[in-house]
This record gives sequence, C-alpha cells and structure tokens, in this order.
Amino acid sequence: MAEIIKPEGTPAKREAKAPAVSALSFEAALTELEGIVQRLEAGNVPLEESIAIYERGEALKKRCEALLGEAEARVATITRDADGRPTGTAPLDPAS
Repeated sequence: MAEIIKPEGTPAKREAKAPAVSALSFEAALTELEGIVQRLEAGNVPLEESIAIYERGEALKKRCEALLGEAEARVATITRDADGRPTGTAPLDPAS
C-alpha cells in the first residue's frame, strides 16, 4: 500500500505550526500581522489560504488591541502637591 505524503509548506501544515495567538507577545503578534498584510496586499495568495490568513490576522489584531488596552490600564501619571513635589500616582485616564 502506497503512503500518501503531503508536500511540505501546505497551508494546513503552516497553520498547524503557528503558535496560538493568545500566547504571542505584542511584538510577535504585530510582526506576524504585518507579514499577513504584506502577503494579502501582494495578491498572489490562493483564495483558500487568503481566507485562512485573513482570519488569523483578525485574531492577531484583537490580541494586539487587548495587549495595548492592558498596557494603557497600567500606565500611571505622577501626582504632585501645590509645591510641585511628587505625592504618588494616579491612573492616566481618570475615567477608568
């Protein structure tokens, strides 16, 4: 019985090797997202693969937005007293 071997680098194999979006740092997610944008803009990706990488791109975009939101929540401004001496910190956005 002959063994069927899939060629290396098929979309399914590349996707299987890709790390989970939720495990990526902001920098890694952004770099991968930029690569996807470049590939899609080049216009030489088969339709099925275009759909798959577009969907991953959407997930990467959401990951980047979530990580940026978390970073913004941690940023604080230094509060000062009437004489200009630091007294502590306050959230960057008082509404949050």
